[in-house]
Amino acid sequence: MNHFSTLNEPQQEAVMHTEGPVLILAGAGSGKTRVLTHRAAYLIEEKGVKPYQIMAITFTNKAAGEMRERIHQLVEYGAESVWVATFHATCVRILRRFIDRIGFETNFTIYDADDQKSLMKTICKNLKMDTKLYKEKMFLAAISAAKNELIGPEEFALSAGDDFVKQKQAQVYKEYQNALKRNNAQDFDDLIVHTVRLLRADAQVLEYYQERFLYIMVDEYQDTNTAQFQLIWLLAGKYRNLCVVGDDDQSIYKFRGANIFNILNFEKYFPEAKVIKLEQNYRSTQNILDAANHVIANNHGRKQKKLWTANGEGDKLVFHQFLTGFEEADFVAKDITEKVYKQGFQYRDCAVLYRTNAQSRLFEEKLIVSNIPYKIIGGVNFYARKEIKDLLCYLKTIDNARDDLAVQRIINIPKRGIGAATIGRVQAYAASCDISFYEALKRAEEIPSIGKAASKIRSFVLLIQSMRSKLGLISFSDLFREILDTTGYVAELEAEGTEEAKARMENIDELLGKLVSYEAEAEEPTLSGFLEEVALVADIDTLENDSNYVVLMTLHSAKGLEFPNVYLAGMEDGLFPSYMSIVSETAAEDIEEERRLAYVGITRAMKHLAVTCARERMVRGNLQLNRVSRFVQEIPAELFQKAASAEKPKPEASKPEAPRGRQTLGKGREAFHAKPTAATDTYRAPKNFGTAQKEPLEYSAGDRVRHIKFGEGTVTQIVEGGRDYEVTVDFDTAGIKKMFASFAKLKKV
Repeated sequence: MNHFSTLNEPQQEAVMHTEGPVLILAGAGSGKTRVLTHRAAYLIEEKGVKPYQIMAITFTNKAAGEMRERIHQLVEYGAESVWVATFHATCVRILRRFIDRIGFETNFTIYDADDQKSLMKTICKNLKMDTKLYKEKMFLAAISAAKNELIGPEEFALSAGDDFVKQKQAQVYKEYQNALKRNNAQDFDDLIVHTVRLLRADAQVLEYYQERFLYIMVDEYQDTNTAQFQLIWLLAGKYRNLCVVGDDDQSIYKFRGANIFNILNFEKYFPEAKVIKLEQNYRSTQNILDAANHVIANNHGRKQKKLWTANGEGDKLVFHQFLTGFEEADFVAKDITEKVYKQGFQYRDCAVLYRTNAQSRLFEEKLIVSNIPYKIIGGVNFYARKEIKDLLCYLKTIDNARDDLAVQRIINIPKRGIGAATIGRVQAYAASCDISFYEALKRAEEIPSIGKAASKIRSFVLLIQSMRSKLGLISFSDLFREILDTTGYVAELEAEGTEEAKARMENIDELLGKLVSYEAEAEEPTLSGFLEEVALVADIDTLENDSNYVVLMTLHSAKGLEFPNVYLAGMEDGLFPSYMSIVSETAAEDIEEERRLAYVGITRAMKHLAVTCARERMVRGNLQLNRVSRFVQEIPAELFQKAASAEKPKPEASKPEAPRGRQTLGKGREAFHAKPTAATDTYRAPKNFGTAQKEPLEYSAGDRVRHIKFGEGTVTQIVEGGRDYEVTVDFDTAGIKKMFASFAKLKKV
């Protein structure tokens, strides 16, 4: 019991309450992973539960790996038998075994985002959709949203009614699913949907997994969607020994389909549930936690909890409001240098967090000039790079030749003289015969007007057939080397002789290394297993703990991480919270989601937190004037260091050369360091926010105005702020909205 005695009282209660449903409300940094791993150990050591009867579901491979390792450290024998995996990996394991029971083949391919885009492009072309009017991304988003709610193509079509756009989406959805089935492929949403479908349709399979997993634990429960909830509900339906761990204050993935009501209404679904709150934070100082507590307290849709720590008060927060984004980035670069060379920090201790990816550019430029190593998390995924996609598609074609996308990608890579016209004829023949693209290639001589291309196609088919015949006879790494040698892929890059080609060859070597590692570590290595493993890698899994560089990432990517020194940048209304959330039809809900995102950002910091913003920022080529974010103003002034006096920046810091066609900043402008005010009902900017005069409004309270999105309405109130007016309008159709005049661009009717 030694390792259990190290837990605090609520943690011990969470670990030892093993029977029946349990909701653990775990605040940021409160040791939820520690609780889950100790709970698994307690079940094995104290309750005599067989390790293979325990399932733990996480959201990232990184979290699953960490949990698996920590259970292994606690339990001497059997830890490797505990099922620890992500939702998607869990579903893949179930589907690989039983998906044939609902009409699919077990060697299916998993389509990533790029594969989905390619398939959607083909579908829109076949259906003669005007992609200028109806974007492929719009269709993919609608389909994903439907799948998250377990809405199939038929039900989606019925719900479309007279809505013309939804009718188009229904048409595309149906064809998209048909294409996936023809290709023997699943997208990420399908992995969940088809597992739920399987468990609902086959009582024998459901009984097998309910008896297999007597104790189920789910991490990050606030991020689950409806389909994931149904999966958990089915698996835990018999014994109801379900332990979910989450924090409603960190629910930030609504745009991906996360349903916050899964956690808010847990006791509704499980009336007998035990609720345990973990409020002691082990990560941050009290000043940082007080800031987070004050911000999130403004949300109404939440379960009450308040973080505290025994770490001491720590340093006060730093707040700087600069004139421009250039000055903001310059400050961050200089402060990092100061912390590394004078205060003993490492580069890896520092993270710059921002609301949108577009904000990274200025920080990148400043870090490069300052010779500071950095890495952007959430950029181009390793497995999305061209050379990696090409070679993975060779492996996919060898493993599952029914995957039309994979075959079509590589048929002329490297170039074999098989052009678009030839590919078009093969596609038409495949469609007319209702066969796969690869099967049509095997019958190339039968295709009308194929001509001399038939011999080139035959060579490609023989290559693939030759490689397939070697499966089971040689290792996957040797097979990979044969692909490289036979196709001349690397030889072509060597002949190119550029730095870019060299970097691509290094990436190929990295992929080969991954294959070798997989063969060594997998219990029963298969080509499908390798392709499945790389398909399930998330961006956050690429973050290396032992590398020494500053991390740049969006706030969404930062969830689950922690850094001694954090810069929360771009804290301006219109940027964070975003303009779209401020003026949306569901503004109240959207602002609460943005506030949860701010809470996540604040609680990433362990020792130091700097909050920064700019009075002027170039957005889409226009100079935008911004007020301090309402989230900053919700933090009491006493939690910040005293405001520094205005400093005149050096010319190179304040006035970089602006791109042609954009506004440059005037000379002699001063950086502005403002002390934030306490929160107010109207979210007023600090009194000394800006000195420029506001343009007078052409309308007043009682006037009729028109908005480009919401139509016509009546102005009910105008509140004067530092550099802007907050206007309340009662719209005829959209209801009451509050907005900033400079953003709203209202026109008097």
